[in-house]
Amino acid sequence: MPRIMTVQNMLAANEMIAGEIQRTLSTLQLRTLNLMGSPGAGKTTLLERSIERLRRKLTLGVIAGDSATSVDAARIEAAGAKAVQINTQGSSHLEAYMILEALEKLDLAHIDVLVIENVGNLICPAAWNLGEDQRVVVMNIADGDETPAKYPELFATAQGVVLNKLDLLPHVDYDLEKVRRLISGIDARLRMFEVSCLTGAGLDGWCEWLVRFARGEMEATSLPAARPFAQEDTGIPWAF
Repeated sequence: MPRIMTVQNMLAANEMIAGEIQRTLSTLQLRTLNLMGSPGAGKTTLLERSIERLRRKLTLGVIAGDSATSVDAARIEAAGAKAVQINTQGSSHLEAYMILEALEKLDLAHIDVLVIENVGNLICPAAWNLGEDQRVVVMNIADGDETPAKYPELFATAQGVVLNKLDLLPHVDYDLEKVRRLISGIDARLRMFEVSCLTGAGLDGWCEWLVRFARGEMEATSLPAARPFAQEDTGIPWAF
């Protein structure tokens, strides 16, 4: 019970900071996206391709979260966008206070869309509000077609799904229709983008959505209240 209470207190404090972030970014009319997904899903590559394609339409800023290294931020900057790296030192998710500190390192007045690239994890990030307007889950063919069924809470807190690495489809046993049904069953309103960052297939539709998102044509949403995860949810000891 004390452990659960501690997590609840942490989540409550996180909500307060997230509210502060959202108010600040709303004042600047800066739209913010929380990009979540498994390690290797292709979140950074998706951002690289998006930056390249939207260079004359949108200015993206990125806060890249990872357990260690600054590899992701370096890749984002090489693609042409300003990036700030957050190293969580082993923690499995980003928290609002980390985002608040990172915002001080970005020139927010010259950014159209702020993307928070969360730590590669399909469980913990769902519980932590970062002050974002919307959430998008990036999954890929290599994750397997049971991913939405195994991690429903992550998808239930999102407004969009990017299915990446479609170029692998002919080479693996993957039921695309099953995945579509699973995602629709979680929330029929979830927008799904089927893309290949390798071949470029489907990226135009994703980039068009980002432009509309930046213009405020996609309504911001109130994220569901987070609940503390029990240890049974993860199968591993607590790591906050």
